[in-house]
Amino acid sequence: MQLDLIEGFRNPEHIKALAKLIKQECKEKINVMEVCGGHTHTIMKYGLPQILPNLIEFIHGPGCPVCIMPKERIDHAIALASQKDVILATLGDMIRVPGSKTSLQKLRADGKDIRSLYSPLDIIKIAQDNPEKKVVFFAIGFETTTPMTAVMIEQAIKLDMKNLYFHINHVLVPEPIEAIMSGGDSRINAFLGPSHVSVITGYGIFEPIVEKYKTPIVVAGFEPVDVMEAILMLVRQFNKGRCEVQNQYKRAVSKEGNTKAQNLINRYMEKRSHFRWRGIGDIANSALKLKDEYARFDAEVVFDDILPKEQIDDHKLCICGDILKGNAKPYNCKVFGKACTPNTPMGSCMVSSEGACSAYFKYGQFLNQGE
Repeated sequence: MQLDLIEGFRNPEHIKALAKLIKQECKEKINVMEVCGGHTHTIMKYGLPQILPNLIEFIHGPGCPVCIMPKERIDHAIALASQKDVILATLGDMIRVPGSKTSLQKLRADGKDIRSLYSPLDIIKIAQDNPEKKVVFFAIGFETTTPMTAVMIEQAIKLDMKNLYFHINHVLVPEPIEAIMSGGDSRINAFLGPSHVSVITGYGIFEPIVEKYKTPIVVAGFEPVDVMEAILMLVRQFNKGRCEVQNQYKRAVSKEGNTKAQNLINRYMEKRSHFRWRGIGDIANSALKLKDEYARFDAEVVFDDILPKEQIDDHKLCICGDILKGNAKPYNCKVFGKACTPNTPMGSCMVSSEGACSAYFKYGQFLNQGE
């Protein structure tokens, strides 16, 4: 039954029917940024640009928390993992993402105790099973995964754990959208909002952006039918001269979101004054950190003396910043698919499996290079 439900949102006939409606109703050029790399990969995997009218152009946004992690933060993880009697654990692609000189994957091959978690809650058991070790959780993710980290912090406090520390790298969605739009050189005039983030935050967080920049946002699911329905909703907003936040993903997203999860996050974390996004730059109030009263769990405080302080930029040939603003496509980059590949990433858009360049590399063989 579950498979049938999923397949319904991938049904070719439904996708074609939506494409037909969009072609019939689309009257003007719409540059749509999909904020999340999950949308980028759906768009590329199912060839949606090929069945949509040329008036619809996708612009690929920040992608994922791994994509936007600057090298100096990865160097923090590497420095922590290199310490004697430290176990470092993290999620997803972070293990293979290169820092300025090496990666966690290479360190693990050299014998360091670095673990990739399937569930963040496993970190509690790792710390309990290794009382003689210092266990560090390198926490990443948008608002989607932040509640899980908050749950672990709460558990660590309740259990009075002395050997568990958190290096917080959770980032927020509205602030980079604001940064991209406020730059003045963006071609974006509509957004696909990430549904998994909105499950936690609610879609109401996007209303100030819509009001300020007169740019509609439709919160969309990650299946191809979801994306196509969201594009149709945007087209109809443009046709009627409307500009608002709409919720395509009504099966899981509300305006208020998960207030219990929001309260849990706010109990233990607060916004940083600034955070540097790889490919974009410093963005004020765009990431979270542990509150001062929980400093004994904060790896950035406890291990401050061994953490690198130098800011490290991507290679000068990398054009990820232009790609994120919609001023270039991955195939416009001189090193795309050559010196820069998923195995040898040079910039933020290739560094994770959810990045725009990674998606083009994997699914974009049909594109005319350099067109």
